[in-house]
Amino acid sequence: MKKLTVSILLSLFAFSSVCASQIDADSIYLDEVTVMASSRPKQVILPQRLSGSELHTLSALNVADALRYFSGVQLKDYGGVGGIKTIDIRSMGSQHVGVYYNGIQVGNAQNGIVDLGKFAMDELEAIELYNGQKSDIFQSAREMGNAGSIYLQSRKPHFTSSERIHARASMRTGSFGLANPSVSLDINLSPSIRTAKRSPLNSQHSLFLTMNASYLRSDGQYPFRYRRLTPSGTVAYDTTAYRHNSDIQAVRAEIGLHHYYSASGYWRLQGYTYWSERGVPGAIVNNVWSNGERLEDRNSFAQFQWQDNFFHRYHIRLLAKYANDYTHYRNLDTRTLPTNNTYLQQEVYASLIQQVNILPSWDISVAYDLQYNDLTRQQGISGMPSSPKEHYNRWSHFCSVATAFNIQSYLRVQASALLTHINSNTKLTPAVFVSLSPLASLSSPYAKALTINAFYKHSYRYPTFNDLYYTDVGNAALRPELARQASVGLRYEINLPTSSLSECPEAPLNNSKLSTLNVSLDYYHNRVTDKIIAFPKGQQFRWAMLNLGEVLINGIDASVGATIRLPLRFTLTPRVQYTYQQAIDVTSPNDSYYRHQIPYIPHHSVSAVSGLTYQSRRADTYGLNYSFIYVGERYSQQENIPANYVPAWTSHDLTIYGEWNIQTIRLHAQLEINNLAGTDYEVIMNYPMPQTSFRATLSIIY
Repeated sequence: MKKLTVSILLSLFAFSSVCASQIDADSIYLDEVTVMASSRPKQVILPQRLSGSELHTLSALNVADALRYFSGVQLKDYGGVGGIKTIDIRSMGSQHVGVYYNGIQVGNAQNGIVDLGKFAMDELEAIELYNGQKSDIFQSAREMGNAGSIYLQSRKPHFTSSERIHARASMRTGSFGLANPSVSLDINLSPSIRTAKRSPLNSQHSLFLTMNASYLRSDGQYPFRYRRLTPSGTVAYDTTAYRHNSDIQAVRAEIGLHHYYSASGYWRLQGYTYWSERGVPGAIVNNVWSNGERLEDRNSFAQFQWQDNFFHRYHIRLLAKYANDYTHYRNLDTRTLPTNNTYLQQEVYASLIQQVNILPSWDISVAYDLQYNDLTRQQGISGMPSSPKEHYNRWSHFCSVATAFNIQSYLRVQASALLTHINSNTKLTPAVFVSLSPLASLSSPYAKALTINAFYKHSYRYPTFNDLYYTDVGNAALRPELARQASVGLRYEINLPTSSLSECPEAPLNNSKLSTLNVSLDYYHNRVTDKIIAFPKGQQFRWAMLNLGEVLINGIDASVGATIRLPLRFTLTPRVQYTYQQAIDVTSPNDSYYRHQIPYIPHHSVSAVSGLTYQSRRADTYGLNYSFIYVGERYSQQENIPANYVPAWTSHDLTIYGEWNIQTIRLHAQLEINNLAGTDYEVIMNYPMPQTSFRATLSIIY
């Protein structure tokens, strides 16, 4: 394993060295854009980001699929289109990950987990992943409380001076009975547009209405191979079967009103609803190939944002949200006691963020968030009267103070403190982020591209309603999990229009081809104490929630990406990411699993994406995208023994697409081949994943 780690790191270094020697001196012509000025300091540590064509040409049906290509991320996928999908960032646990949709968190006070499979890709403009927190002091207090954050940015409307309506219709179909039509409509309600530039953020008094909806269905019946060995090494099972109870039907609809009334001020009102009815694919164990669990979800929310600045020194942002989530779980399996449970969650959230520019290089911000969560639960057995309704609620208060210093272009420092009060529990969690550009004084743009960054942060997660109150399991005396994170990294990022490279005295004279280069290397050390775990207790294997665990995490994230211009209007965009993680249980030396790797965390994982595009003189575009994922061996339980061993797996995906302009219509066609090699693998033990599958998409854009 050590040799593999060294080999991959050396390969990344060699790749970056070769690329750096090929900086392109030719011209690249970019569309003219105007950027809205902001006196807020630049972020100290940049996020991992997918946007634009790179985001939409991945072999990804939903957000969870796209996040597989970020370093430091482990995806938990229970199989098929309808399987629940969650992620873990740097081995901190899914409950430590905050998911934000257009700047406001997607909550789940019941179990603390957000199913990323319900977010479609069509209407997203960008996906960003932050470790620790977003290193920008102009953010809500609650955003500073996560150990890692995912930001989903929906598509913004873009109009020229003569345009009033944009429309898009697409149809996606594929293996396992997949049908996924979607439509979207953008309407310009402004009396006039004062600029022909294609960014509404720069147009004063612009009002836009956006609407989109989609439908998704799949029968989820995919073939898989089931093979298990006995402890002695002989074959116990080796057969091929079809996955059952993995079907899904889902409807998503969204409407938004966007008003940009000045160069610095805007407000946005959004409504979102999602409904799904799906089978819950069970584990394949003891010759049981299907079960009768069904899950119905209804998730709706309305959220509002307003932002402006005054006197060029005072910035203000107001956030508000109401969410209503309904879950109906049924177990119709005749081999178990039939279950019929319903859960209703409601959330009310408001946040006020204020920032003052004390000096050109010194800013201070204060934020206060108020959140109310309510859960009503009714449990029952099919055919029998339901139990009385159980009702739980909590008030949460978040207050943060943060400051940022910029010392010319050399040093950026941000520090924050978050005070969290939930019920009778109060916690203060600090964070410090530092970025140093040691060669900023040199005239060479290649030297200025080097930065050293680091952060140290405390965060904690309060127990969920399920942890505290779940019948016969919950423990009302649970303490919150406390996480301590430390990270240090190097980043080399150069992104120069090649027209300016010719003015650089260091630019090579030959016909070199690289125009952008991004290289990063991060080491991190995390420790989680008072970890909340489920523990078997008493007779009949009843479980209880206890604070027993402590986890020590050390890891390395490395990535290299580039944009390479080739002859004949071709462009190559390769990117490779590698993660090494040692996440061990250090709770007690008396445990049989002391210093063992925690479940489902591999030591090594690699992802690679390479896209080749061709743009004709008519602006038609053709592309070929190849992606590869390797996830190393893992263990399904706390003890790292052969019985719990989960083998490594790989996946190869291929995407071919084309875009054509036909008068005022743009046509997009795309074919995806997933798991090209037909590999049999499991992300979660006993939950087999599909073999080779296909998806085809046709979109018409007006």
